Amino acid sequence: MGKLIESKVYLEEFLSIKELSKEDQVLISKAEEAAALAYAPYSKFNVGAAVRLSDGEIVIGNNQENAAYPSGLCAERVAIFAASANNPKTPIISIAITAQSDLISVGELLSPCGSCRQVMVESEYRQNQEIKILLKGDTEKIYVAKTVKDLLPFCFNPSRIQPK
Repeated sequence: MGKLIESKVYLEEFLSIKELSKEDQVLISKAEEAAALAYAPYSKFNVGAAVRLSDGEIVIGNNQENAAYPSGLCAERVAIFAASANNPKTPIISIAITAQSDLISVGELLSPCGSCRQVMVESEYRQNQEIKILLKGDTEKIYVAKTVKDLLPFCFNPSRIQPK
């Protein structure tokens, strides 16, 4: 029998947006605004993301669906790719992710998909700096992770890829 390896997730729970710093409150608000503008005619599940860069600039993204599924793109990747394309040398310091839907309950804990987690973790490796993640479903609670690795502990590490 092999050795059991335990993995833990560390999130900080806030009961209200008022418990966050003004900077984080603004980031959540921008993510909510982005969610309202999402193109989600098929799922009716609008996701918004707002990325804060180290220079204070905020870049938003929202999910963009397409009838030729899976050609769409998640809000997190839209925001991160836009930030990286337009500000390639400016590190991302935090990302807020929110969602809204008239059809289903989002619940307390909204969590990014695996593809988005991997893109976020690669951004951390690329910039050699952690990215704080703020997650807000359709309740007042907000969950905060200090690094993407808290959401993806066994990530695909791009620094381990070496040519033969």
